[in-house]
Amino acid sequence: MVRRIRTAVPSADVVVLDDDSPDGTGRIADRLAAQDPQVHVLHRPGKQGLGPAYLAGFAWALARGYDAVVEIDADGSHQPEQLPDLLAAAADADVVVGSRYVPGGTVRNWPVHRRALSVGANTYARLLLGIPVHDATAGFRVYRADALRAMDTAAVASQGYCFQVDLTLRALDQGLRVVEVPVTFVEREVGTSKMDDAIVREAAVRVGVWGARRHWRQVRRILGGTGAGERRGGPRRSPRWHHLEEDHL
Repeated sequence: MVRRIRTAVPSADVVVLDDDSPDGTGRIADRLAAQDPQVHVLHRPGKQGLGPAYLAGFAWALARGYDAVVEIDADGSHQPEQLPDLLAAAADADVVVGSRYVPGGTVRNWPVHRRALSVGANTYARLLLGIPVHDATAGFRVYRADALRAMDTAAVASQGYCFQVDLTLRALDQGLRVVEVPVTFVEREVGTSKMDDAIVREAAVRVGVWGARRHWRQVRRILGGTGAGERRGGPRRSPRWHHLEEDHL
């Protein structure tokens, strides 16, 4: 995956987020970093969840002055060859989602039950939250640095797969421009899924709570309450792309 990213976007820096993987991922990543100054490794003690791992990566990138951050899984399900399309879209967007569920997006070799769970989760999120994004759970994304700052990611508490929904919702609530670019998602080439009942429950409960809060705010606005949040963020600069490669999924 690192080689494919570096080939697809030679100017990209890559940071591997390693939560003390017992299979030697961290050692392999360290060897790659020793060979390539554009590869970095962020070691974290123990498994702390998808959300906290990405938040650590975001903080790492923002502290070093990158203009944009990309989320990409390291299991082969996201295709680095499609990164140029996402980066091109980021020239006129705050958040770019690599979407499986817009025209041109596809899913290959996924078991029927996993596809049903994914489609159901996205339908659930769209209905309860009233958002226009078709693939709110997607993990292949570009975030501009100004967008991450406006979204107050330090306040994100989501641990599992609802982390992606959480950030989607925060971006939309800040009036940021979120666009979806069709991608081809392929069933993982290596490893096993971390999806379990606890992760599904967390997502269902959190999305339900967020939906209730949004509906209550809408009622307040109808009754004369406060308006929607205003767009924040500074002027755009020439992009310096930064990519996060995550080994959890």
